[in-house]
Amino acid sequence: MSFNLDRIDRRRFLRGSGLALALPQFGSLGFGPLAAESLESETSAERPKRLACFYFPDGVPMPLPEDPAYEDWSWFPHGNGRDFRFTKCFEPLQALRDELTVISGFSHPAGRTVHGHNNADQFLTAAATGGGDMEYENSISLDQEYARHVGARTRIGSLVMSTDGGTGTARGAHTLSFDRNGRAIPAEHRPKQVFDLLFVKSNNDSARRLSLSTSALDEMLADAERMRATLSAQDRRSLDEYLDSVRQAEIQVAKAKRWLDAPLPEVDGSQLNLELSTDEPRQYLQIMFELIFLAFKTDSTRVATYQIGRENGVGRSDHLARAIGFNLAHQLSHETKNPGGWKNFALYCQFLNEEFGRFVSKLKQTPEPVGPGNMLDNSLLLFGSASSAFHLSRNYPLILAGGKSMGFRHGQYVNQAGSNPQGGAWDGGQEPWQKEVTHEDVPLANLFVTMLQRLGVAADSFGGSTGVVEYL
Repeated sequence: MSFNLDRIDRRRFLRGSGLALALPQFGSLGFGPLAAESLESETSAERPKRLACFYFPDGVPMPLPEDPAYEDWSWFPHGNGRDFRFTKCFEPLQALRDELTVISGFSHPAGRTVHGHNNADQFLTAAATGGGDMEYENSISLDQEYARHVGARTRIGSLVMSTDGGTGTARGAHTLSFDRNGRAIPAEHRPKQVFDLLFVKSNNDSARRLSLSTSALDEMLADAERMRATLSAQDRRSLDEYLDSVRQAEIQVAKAKRWLDAPLPEVDGSQLNLELSTDEPRQYLQIMFELIFLAFKTDSTRVATYQIGRENGVGRSDHLARAIGFNLAHQLSHETKNPGGWKNFALYCQFLNEEFGRFVSKLKQTPEPVGPGNMLDNSLLLFGSASSAFHLSRNYPLILAGGKSMGFRHGQYVNQAGSNPQGGAWDGGQEPWQKEVTHEDVPLANLFVTMLQRLGVAADSFGGSTGVVEYL
């Protein structure tokens, strides 16, 4: 079959089973080879290893050592190693000291000279998503890298959640998760939809619709195969990336068929207020954490992300500060120069730590459903932000919790930032992110490689890593 390029519309469609899939706009047409990828076994003799990643925006309070607020209201602890003291920001986590590690002095090299509000997109990817007029390009996120290895073993490959929902915009993400082509994965923000996804059976028409989907995808890919030879090299690369998403859809259809008749976990949702929104901020945050807990407990998924807030004070997530009597969360980071400003900002961070701690405690108190120990020991949790001091894209504030069965040793403060990390209130002059770098951070991707290896993934590198973190 041949194609007359003079007669092809500016938009071309792959067709199958009466459906049409729109292609990107090309100067030529063709089809590239899809990456060969097979689904992993659904069974594993080992205890499940889970990963959850959480992100909060706007950095943390970082008064300078000479500031009276430094002693109590600095986010980072004082000290190093196992000889450290929590500030009041961490009072809710004091009882969990031996279950977590606080980390300073890590960041992604590609983002260190970029405004802090641009960096949520690359928190789990380490990509050079940039700022200003720089072209936007992202890469696979840590959670999706792990989901590639374990996602087929559970009904939901990964659970992607955020307070604002959807994908957001370039450098203004509403999601932490990006697929292997760097495309944002939409996040769910409605508790009822998350609950239904996990625990409510779909209708009886599911099998028929899945059968149609398989047929449509097969025919669309066959159509693409016939077009391939006439594309330019550049267009082939674009089409390969685009059709890779079709391949991923095909994998999801195959997986869904295998899980179609499997009974769903029986979870009593009558005690859960699934209609909550950020109008009830504390309760909303608690239900989102609770849904991740239930997803893990029922082995509905082993991978979850939750973006607690969007950067730059945009969206409903900025209302979470109302849980403790403030108006907007982002505003607190701008008012640290005011009397009591550091304390107010720290109280908000204390609130976030409290709700994270509630989730950690629940995992610790719950026996592992499929083996000895508790769920926390088999769940690796990353909690943090991609900025620290005002708009500063360095020295990310990070907490790593759980994973003791994977060999993690907690009860320490990994202080790689030194005794005087860059910080202080912004007074309207040069911002901290614009100042000269005074300390060379460790690549955060080194931690990611360490995490992947302990999770059982044979990963030698990720996102420009230079090694692993030996002391965890």
